[in-house]
Amino acid sequence: MSVDLIGQAEQAVALTKAAGANEVTATITQSRDVTFEYRDGALENVKDTTSQGLAIQVYAAGRYSSHQTTDLHPDRLKNFVAEAVAITRALEPDEFRKITPEELFQNRPDVDLDLVDPTVAEISREQRLAWCVAIDAVARDHDKVISATAGVYDGSSQSASVSSNGFSGTERSTYCWYGSEITLRDQGDRRAEDSFYVGGQHIASLPAATTVAATALQRVLSRLNSVKGPTIKTTMVVDAAMAGSLIGRLLGPATAWRVQQGQSYWTDLIGEKAFSDKLTIVDDPLIRRGFASRHYDSEGISAKVLPIVEAGVIRNLYVDTYYGRKAGMTPTTGSASNRRVGSGEKSLAELLADVGNGVYVTSWLGGNADSTTGDFSLGIRGHMIENGQIAGPVGEMNVTGNLRDLFSRLEILGNDIYPYSATLSPSLVFADVDFSGA
Repeated sequence: MSVDLIGQAEQAVALTKAAGANEVTATITQSRDVTFEYRDGALENVKDTTSQGLAIQVYAAGRYSSHQTTDLHPDRLKNFVAEAVAITRALEPDEFRKITPEELFQNRPDVDLDLVDPTVAEISREQRLAWCVAIDAVARDHDKVISATAGVYDGSSQSASVSSNGFSGTERSTYCWYGSEITLRDQGDRRAEDSFYVGGQHIASLPAATTVAATALQRVLSRLNSVKGPTIKTTMVVDAAMAGSLIGRLLGPATAWRVQQGQSYWTDLIGEKAFSDKLTIVDDPLIRRGFASRHYDSEGISAKVLPIVEAGVIRNLYVDTYYGRKAGMTPTTGSASNRRVGSGEKSLAELLADVGNGVYVTSWLGGNADSTTGDFSLGIRGHMIENGQIAGPVGEMNVTGNLRDLFSRLEILGNDIYPYSATLSPSLVFADVDFSGA
């Protein structure tokens, strides 16, 4: 498999060089994706899709462009790369666009990331249907259920990349996800909705389908009789499953691109204490079975563990080669991999007991964050916390503030790291957060 893909990528590089490119990087990808969706007792949607493609990055006469095609027939491929080179030569020159330097390919790790489960390719139609039926039976086992959708999603991907200046690498991974989305009758004509899905590269690592469905049903039952939350300044507890999204908004501007464009509140903060000393975030591409694990990034830069925030102090940004040159910054990696957030010692129940009263956020409902200032406004739903316990459900609330300020008031982290995400974060507790509602 890998030898064939490498061969195709090498051929694409040779063709592009022959067409007049000075340098080129070619990536061949192949994937299979299967979807089974079962709604209200019947199979509703089945898809089994395979795809392949070629992406080339062309450097010619000081100019650069990227091109993609799904047609790998040799004759048409030759015409494709010839046209790509001709287009590139017609563009304006860009002195900062250069192929990834060879030294960044060095010291590539060879640790086994264990991203392939051979049994994923052996999942039968009968097995997918059995999971759907089992999930559906549990998800609809309540008299308030209006509808329930069970979903099973599995597949595999593989790729090979080759550059004209010496890079060569292959990647493979598999995945399997399943779960349910459920709608219940609520008061009057209102409805309550929620969902729960789990996934990973290896089927054996997943909880039973019926357990997942029971969790989905319990989540939506907890949303019944929700009321509009109050306008209040109080402690905010962010559920571990939702923490990754908040961390993503925090780190969104932590890139050389944002800094060079003057669109980042992270500018000039490397080495500075910007957040609570409770906050530590490490970008770690070498986690076994990690959702974003890899041996190299999209530019071919060899993977390495990269501290981003250490006890509140900013240590690194995501720096690709192009914007690194423009901003005068040393490349680290151009894209995020797995993010490990430092955890604490207490369970969610213990965190809630310590908090006493506040708001427990279980979902984000849209909103925005300004990458230049860090100001944000996010819709939320969740529960009030009363006397250290989860109380009634609330919605129709916004939380507002500034991300840098918010994370300076991070007080406690749980030990309940959410496993079904590339951001491995526990529950987070913030002091004195502004909520607007009733």
